[in-house]
Amino acid sequence: MKTNLTELIRGTDEIIPAAAFQQLLERAAEQGRALRVKAGFDPTAKDLHLGHTLLLNKLRAFQEAGHQVIFLIGDFTGMIGDPTGKNEARKPLTREQVQENAKTYTEQVFKILDPDRTTIEFNSRWLDQLGAEGMIRLAAQHTVARMLERDDFAKRYANEQPIAIHEFLYPLLQGYDSVALKADVELGGTDQKFNLLVGRHLQQAYGQVPQCIMTVPILEGLDGVQKMSKSLGNYIGVNEAPSEMFGKLMSISDTLMWRYFDLLSFRPLAEIARFRQSVEEGANPRDFKMLLGVEIVDRFHGGGVGEKAKAAFIAQFSKGAVPDNIPEIQIAITEGGISIVKLLKDAGLVSSNAEGGRMVEQRAVKVDQQRIEERALMLRPGQTHLLQVGSRRFARVKLVSA
Repeated sequence: MKTNLTELIRGTDEIIPAAAFQQLLERAAEQGRALRVKAGFDPTAKDLHLGHTLLLNKLRAFQEAGHQVIFLIGDFTGMIGDPTGKNEARKPLTREQVQENAKTYTEQVFKILDPDRTTIEFNSRWLDQLGAEGMIRLAAQHTVARMLERDDFAKRYANEQPIAIHEFLYPLLQGYDSVALKADVELGGTDQKFNLLVGRHLQQAYGQVPQCIMTVPILEGLDGVQKMSKSLGNYIGVNEAPSEMFGKLMSISDTLMWRYFDLLSFRPLAEIARFRQSVEEGANPRDFKMLLGVEIVDRFHGGGVGEKAKAAFIAQFSKGAVPDNIPEIQIAITEGGISIVKLLKDAGLVSSNAEGGRMVEQRAVKVDQQRIEERALMLRPGQTHLLQVGSRRFARVKLVSA
């Protein structure tokens, strides 16, 4: 079993401890043993987005190196809610909500992972059995002082913001997953580093060899600033339609494109380096962005679909065409009419009146294919209008009297 270390660590942020990880790989190769590599996902929402796939891509790399991959669904921990990065307690989910969300995870992950070489686990299998005594014994393995070393807990404590006791349990339960699975390697985002280290600590406490840790960066969303998130609306869902997925990828900045190439593409690093060199020498970055779009769409929708999405994009946006499949929605308004800013929000084309106003000011709004420059524009009932925001957001709206 020979591992391409360069490809395996590609796109990672940190490996802890790095020397032990390399020794672990070498011993596994000598013994012909597959490492047990886990990554956990709490099903707090129904759909995965490209930000989640960084871990899936890394699991795939371990699979291709011949190791045993464990896709862990945190159906128990999902009911608590990971407090990582939060400035207030998360609202716990019911078991029913978590189980419903988990159904879609098992469908989506196999767009990247090999189902024949993937073990699906649910941490309720061992955490349900832990019981009150087991929970007390587990809690005895860590101190409050150590918990308060975690950045988000420390900030909330310093700001006198409440920290619920169950939030302290989350890192312990995630760490206990590694004990239950006897993990050799655990993968996680950089924001999970504290929790991953707890896993190492608990494995040692339970007489196991501590796992090695591999962290991957947090993927920026379409805005290139904040992390990809459904709640922020800057995400690309793995279940989105090919045209929507391709269009969103084409909307990212040229700078962010290289970040996406590095973290999401399966192309060899040397090939991506040649792409960069070509752009530096004057090539149009849009051509390479299209290559990325085709690759990602093909991954989630099948070979050949990416090229079709590309052709549709060129026909629609390069030639100014309007999509054929724009749904018509009906909005009831008063006889006095509705402002264009409010209509954009009510039609779901913008997230707020403020964003709608900015879009108008930036001359990014069209009504019936005519560019709008006045925020005060009023539209009356009894009419149907084609609304457009930017190059990708369309709606056909029928205005009726309330």
